[in-house]
Amino acid sequence: MALIDPQHTYARQAKPTPEALVRTHMPLVRRIAWHVHARVASAIDVEDLAQIGMVALVEAANGFEDRGHAFATYATLRVRGAMIDHLRRHATICRAAIQRRRELARIRSRLEGRLGRAASEAEMAEEMGLAAADYRAMVDDSQAVQQESIDEVYSDHSMWFADVEERADDAIDRERLQGAIAEAISSLPEREAMVLQLYFVEEMNLEEIGQTLGVGAARICQIKKAALDRVRADLRDWA
Repeated sequence: MALIDPQHTYARQAKPTPEALVRTHMPLVRRIAWHVHARVASAIDVEDLAQIGMVALVEAANGFEDRGHAFATYATLRVRGAMIDHLRRHATICRAAIQRRRELARIRSRLEGRLGRAASEAEMAEEMGLAAADYRAMVDDSQAVQQESIDEVYSDHSMWFADVEERADDAIDRERLQGAIAEAISSLPEREAMVLQLYFVEEMNLEEIGQTLGVGAARICQIKKAALDRVRADLRDWA
């Protein structure tokens, strides 16, 4: 009786169809949708994010080529990327307008505190050293893209309202540190680098990463610790 080579048998197995990949990974889409929705809850409904993610999942399944990485890893990047791209394209309040509104609110608060009453447009214009027409144009520009109350949209935890002001020396240090971290991660073994990517960038927990890579959560914890120890050692003399 001839022996069967398990590796040969495995190689002959048909790879999952796109339909099977989609069915299997539908829960992954909802999990990513909830992760993204937690940051932009007032901007979009979680079901809308799930629909966007499902389209991305179908496209990922149709275009997936097995090159040694799990489909879940590939799909996670595609699905999350599609959701973020949609949010960026459909953002109703641009960052520049938000900054102008903040500046106007800050100056109005200061002026009205000094006057003890509501400030007129003429007084606001004078306080800012602007002609009345220029002040009116600035107010209009700050509201032109607003389609709903800023109080309903704004959140200190939202990625859309992050403060972009940064000192030049801080920016240089940050870029240097990012470069050093990227170099340290690029030198990691592939699996350790993947675990860091899924944990810190994709915000998956240890159990989810374990399911993605086909190992237990305890093993993922060991891999993450080993990877972080390597990165810390590489960055020991960075400063």
